[in-house]
Parts: sequence; C-alpha cells; structure tokens
Amino acid sequence: MSEIKTEFVMEMRLAVATPLTAIGTTQYGDRRIARVTGGTFEGPRLSGTVRDGGGDWILNRTDGVTQLDVRLTMETSDGALVFMTYKGLRHGPADVMARLAAGEIVDPSLLYFRTTPFFETAADGPYAWMNKSCFVATGRREPTGPIYRVFEVL
Repeated sequence: MSEIKTEFVMEMRLAVATPLTAIGTTQYGDRRIARVTGGTFEGPRLSGTVRDGGGDWILNRTDGVTQLDVRLTMETSDGALVFMTYKGLRHGPADVMARLAAGEIVDPSLLYFRTTPFFETAADGPYAWMNKSCFVATGRREPTGPIYRVFEVL
C-alpha cells in the first residue's frame, strides 16, 4: 500500500455563538451544543461563506479528549450549496487545554486537533467532485471559533 497523499482544498473559519447549551455530565462525559453562526472558506477550488444554523455537538470525554460532531451548510461564491459534516478529536496536555478553554490563543502544535470532513452537494453541479473523495483537516481554536485547513485525500 502506498503512502497517503493529500491536496489542500481550503481554509475554513467558523464563528460559534456563546453561550453553549450545556446538557451536563452524561455517562460519556460533559455534553455541550454550540451553534455555528457563520464563517468563511477559501481555497484554490472553492470559496464562500458558511450559513448560520449549523451546530457542533461537543463531548468533553472523561479521558480528556474533546470529541466534535459538526454539521453545517456552505454557500460557494457562485451560489452552490454544500452540506458539510465532520467528526474530530482535540486533546493535549492539561495546562494547554485549560488555556484553550479560558479563551487564550494556543500554538496549534501543542495539541492534537484533527477532523474528517464529508461533503454532499448537487451530483450534477461544479462541486460534485467533493461527493467522491475523502478529506482530512487540521484545526486550531481561536476565541471566535475554530479554523480548519482541509485536504482532499488523493
């Protein structure tokens, strides 16, 4: 089996509303829901905005890992709609995660933050290629919301 190769697709910046809806501590950890209120994305093959109304079902697990489950709608600069969903994991040393939780900007190299996006859009539209590939992303968290660099797995 050959090495996995990727190609940069876009950088996405999301805006997340506060406060979060706190479900509370469940058998799996601390469950919260964050509303994605918008954002932007830009890359060599597409650019546009993220529509208000998406969400992130966050689970702060008992082992210290933050588990993400996000769904949102993207609108490209030429008017196409793309449904994006991703799951991901974020974790790091306790002091780094505490700084992140306090709203500080943390060097992304100090923690693990990866996601696996999937896209769904019109089968006959200009972005149909997104329906047929796997993607991975690296993330960083800033006070206004997460920023992702998304790559297509070739």
